[in-house]
Amino acid sequence: MRLSPLDGAIIIGYILFALGLGIYYSKRAGRDINEFFVSGRNLPWWLAGTSMVATTFAADTPLAVTGLVVKDGIAGNWLWWNMVLSGMLATFLFSRLWRRAKVLTDVELTELRYAGRSASLLRGFRALYIGLPINCITMGWVILAMQKILVLTFDLPDTGTSKVLVVLACMLIAGIYCALSGFWGVVITDLVQFSMAMIGSIALGIIALVKIGGIGVLKTKLSEMHGPDHSILHFLPDCSAGEMAILTFGVYLGVQWWAANGVDGGGYIAQRMFAAKDERHTLLATLWFNIAHYTLRPWPWILVALVSMVVYPNLSDPEAGYPMLMLEYLPTGLLGLMLTAFLAAFMSTIDTHLNWGASYLVNDFYKRFFKPEADDRHYVVVSRISVGLIMVIAGVTSLFMDSIAGAWKFLIALNAGIGLVQILRWYWWRINAWSEIAAMVTSAVVSAIVFTLPQTKDIFAYQMLIIVPISTLVWLVTTFVTAPVSEETLIAFYQRIRPNGGWWGRIPSLANVKPIAESRTPALLNWVLGSAFVYCTLFGFGKLLLGFYGAGLLFLLIALVTGGLVYRGLPVR
Repeated sequence: MRLSPLDGAIIIGYILFALGLGIYYSKRAGRDINEFFVSGRNLPWWLAGTSMVATTFAADTPLAVTGLVVKDGIAGNWLWWNMVLSGMLATFLFSRLWRRAKVLTDVELTELRYAGRSASLLRGFRALYIGLPINCITMGWVILAMQKILVLTFDLPDTGTSKVLVVLACMLIAGIYCALSGFWGVVITDLVQFSMAMIGSIALGIIALVKIGGIGVLKTKLSEMHGPDHSILHFLPDCSAGEMAILTFGVYLGVQWWAANGVDGGGYIAQRMFAAKDERHTLLATLWFNIAHYTLRPWPWILVALVSMVVYPNLSDPEAGYPMLMLEYLPTGLLGLMLTAFLAAFMSTIDTHLNWGASYLVNDFYKRFFKPEADDRHYVVVSRISVGLIMVIAGVTSLFMDSIAGAWKFLIALNAGIGLVQILRWYWWRINAWSEIAAMVTSAVVSAIVFTLPQTKDIFAYQMLIIVPISTLVWLVTTFVTAPVSEETLIAFYQRIRPNGGWWGRIPSLANVKPIAESRTPALLNWVLGSAFVYCTLFGFGKLLLGFYGAGLLFLLIALVTGGLVYRGLPVR
């Protein structure tokens, strides 16, 4: 362990700050579950959007990115870069619809859109399925990343006992804080965490490059180690690497982004949409999230990953390269800040998932099916108990994981095939609750099979190309062989949401309401322009940092034009 007293003081200071913030907001969070889960629906766009960014920046993210770069070069990041397309879709097509729904959780929407026993079954099933196993798998890999960092930092033996102790310490801090503060404490610490994490990751990226001699030396060393024709710095997969590289990239851009769960912005992203002040703040929050998530954060991580390939060329666990460079290169004080940033990132993601998961268990299961008439304080108490339950299950789950990037892929595959249903439920009257149930069950069952077959076990593209078509076929057949939702339910949903366009048959005329114009530019055009803006900004910054100045400036010029067009088309209210 090479922590100085100053480093330790910074870490302890942040823990005390977070716990103090939890105590400060505990009274406000205890008023009712509306305050506990969505902050009274009063968040400004910049706070809601920054909270979205901070939640997706956990201790696992830089480590997973490092593993992807070491294995597949910069192009390996298309595993998550493809989600720009779904992020912009959520921004311009769905963010305002979510806010208009005025629900507490995205699962609650099921009983607005559908009706009867199938809708109740879907709501209860999704509350338990997402709130516990899916949620705890996500938290498991976040805990795994923090565990790796702390084992290296404190030079602990990599044994089961050490892992259990580290997990207990991390979860107790995050769990106590989350149970006290509710959603207000979550978003405020997210703001602090994002600032600290960006400062720390940028500092590590700069110091790592300086230590190795600059970007020119880095590129030279990579060429010496991997040959002059290596594709590590390519932004697109190397077509000469074979059909599998091309197929995988095709799956990323042609299938994964629209087939994945949450393509309409559900989950903890939707939770922040519900908490925003109004529809305009909701759209701006989601737009800011996607810009910051994809253009501000990746390059410091990628640069450190490239340096780790040179400094530690033969690591058995490539994901460990990031914290190893951090411990070796950062000076006193800055090391403490970076470790605190990791702790803050860990807490911001864990407390979000604890709070969000508890919202499902309480609002969509306990309150809906067991105690619909209890008072607000009763639900707050149950919410805090639910936080503790989820915390324990997530901690146990983390002990059975060993690869963060592998867990990412497993969760993507587990939910593949659900996304198209989630898109169409907003725009096609024929979708019913059985459509969603069929998609979820089929995706889970087929995923479990393909992940164990020798032919597809470690080939992500094959897995997606099997899961998505089968799931899509099953839910489409299910849709047409089951009864449609009643006109009464569809009319009530249409009057409340007022979607702009789609295939609603005679529902708009029966509802007797006009759709609300979402912006001055058609939503699909804004989706194209917004996606182009984010990708060109991402690639422009990357090319400049890697010394390819002509290409970098060209990308940024396109980003300037497309960004200006998006800005002109934003809603005025």
